[in-house]
Amino acid sequence: MAEKNLEQMKEAVAEIREKMAAAAREAGRDPAAVQLCAACKTRTAQTVAASAALPIDVFGENHVQELCANFDAGAYCGKPSHFIGHLQTNKIKYIAPFVSLIHSVDSARLAEAIQREAAKCGRTIEILLEIHVADEETKSGWEIGELMRYVGTAPFARMPDVCVRGVMGIATNTDDGEVIRRDFTELKRCFDLLQPYFGARFNVLSMGMSHDYPFAVECGSNMVRVGSLIFGERDYAK
Repeated sequence: MAEKNLEQMKEAVAEIREKMAAAAREAGRDPAAVQLCAACKTRTAQTVAASAALPIDVFGENHVQELCANFDAGAYCGKPSHFIGHLQTNKIKYIAPFVSLIHSVDSARLAEAIQREAAKCGRTIEILLEIHVADEETKSGWEIGELMRYVGTAPFARMPDVCVRGVMGIATNTDDGEVIRRDFTELKRCFDLLQPYFGARFNVLSMGMSHDYPFAVECGSNMVRVGSLIFGERDYAK
């Protein structure tokens, strides 16, 4: 499957939104409460800008360089820009002035570094806490026990320029629906455990990608991160 043209992207987004809505209704939830984050890794600014006319809620980038380039080019057309990939502490400074939400905060060190950069910029940076639930050890994220102990020490009271909005996670890469449901159910459990520490603004559960987003919505996700289904297969040779 090659990269899609605008008409193909339009059809793909319509189908994705239809499946998101069906999964939400099946779970007794309001379909309007689930946001679509378009994961646009390796896409050109022109492709991203063209897709902005579609019913995509936010754009997500895995690489700092691409987030900065697309933001500077105006490719997001005023829609929120999220960072969804692994973030190195020495690169926070490049996105701190404008990023809408950082999904992948997987350590105390990273959270504290974001606080320092947010203070320098004079703005609050919103983040999600990434939790590891997948079978693969290569997946990043907090172990829930470790995270609960950390949160129990009230560290974010010392980070006035960081606002914790919720949880992000990735399910095991498998075709086994029961394993995927297990992982997403565990992420929702972790979200519910953490919510009392943060209050009403802790309301984002980012889980689900191109191959498993209907399961994620069924299990409580209110933000899915979909890339290849919208844009077509990525060209990593670029």
